Parts: sequence; C-alpha cells; structure tokens
Amino acid sequence: MSSEDKASEIIKRRWNRTAWYYDYLMAFMDRVGVRKGRRLLWSRVESSHVLEIGVGTGNNFPYYPPDAEMTAIDFSEGMLKRAKNRASRHKVKVDLRQMDVQNMKFADNTFNTVASTLVFCSVPDPVRGIKEVARVCKPGGKVILLENDFNSVPIISWLAKLANPLAVRMIGADFTRHPMDNVASSGLAVERVTSLRRGLWKLIEARKV
Repeated sequence: MSSEDKASEIIKRRWNRTAWYYDYLMAFMDRVGVRKGRRLLWSRVESSHVLEIGVGTGNNFPYYPPDAEMTAIDFSEGMLKRAKNRASRHKVKVDLRQMDVQNMKFADNTFNTVASTLVFCSVPDPVRGIKEVARVCKPGGKVILLENDFNSVPIISWLAKLANPLAVRMIGADFTRHPMDNVASSGLAVERVTSLRRGLWKLIEARKV
C-alpha cells in the first residue's frame, strides 16, 4: 500500500468514527454561515448531470436541483450508510457510491457539474483530488467548491493553527490549508470567488477548459 493510500485509510477510519455525531457538528456549522454557502452553491449548479463529492450524511440533499440526475460519493462507509438512510427516508433520488475523490472510478468527461461542501480540508492530497474532479468533469463543465479558508482572518488563522493537530487527529480535517492555491494548482480556470463570513468560507466557481 502506498503512503497516499495509507493516509486515506487513516482519515477514512477517523470519519467513520465521526459519523455518529457529524450531523450535530454540521448543525453548528450551518448556524454560523455554512447553510448560506450550501444554498448559494446549489443555486449555481448548471445542467442535469451532477456529481457531489463527499456527500457525508446527506446534508445537501434538501438543496439538490429537482430535475438533476444526481450521483454522490464518499469514502467513509459510516457516512455513506447514514446518507443512504436519509435518502430513503426523504425519497431523494441519488446514486450513492463509496469512492475516494483521489482515485475515482468514473470515466473521463462524465459530469456537467461537480460540487462539494467542506471536503478538501480532509483529502490527504487535495490537489490530486481536485485534478480528479477536473478529469471527470466534461470540457466546459463547472466545478463549485465551498471550502474553509481560516487563513483569511488573522485571529481565526492563529486559533486554527493552535487547534489543528487535534482536529487532524480526531476527524482528519486540516484547517490551515489554502483552498485557492489548491484549485489554481489543479488546472481549473477560476471564474468567481464569493467570500462568506468575512472570508472564513470561500465559494469557488471554476470551469474545465
């Protein structure tokens, strides 16, 4: 097993452990600004064949475009189990699959839009993951990422660096990353960036050229 695969397995185990209380964590995050980001993200989805990266427990289900053909992935079986239960309860039409964004099994140029919410802080190699997103997106297709950017506010950046070792160990999330740099390194063309809560979160809209 490669070092990258080992890192993915470690983080997968951490997210499986987190699955039972993840919705409580997201309820707090939604109250402090993430809900607005979710609504904005899904309002800007284009076309009918859409992939969600890192579906988690299905917190984005209420925002899915009603006429879209939805596919969603997560590498954590614990998260995916809860997402399947939620989709069944609320009659959400979505093809749920267990898959690592760093090594997706989809063919090139499959989806018109790829979207994710607070995912790439937990991907061991975020640039590799975003390059995979670009690969499965059709030419001219849209990529929309809602990401943490705690480096944009000095006091929050300091607190994030202080808490980061515990956050990485507990849930596998690295809150010190620079999402704009990672997207730029992927080869996608950034079209628009919307800052939320003084830039703590960035909604990044990009295009595969």
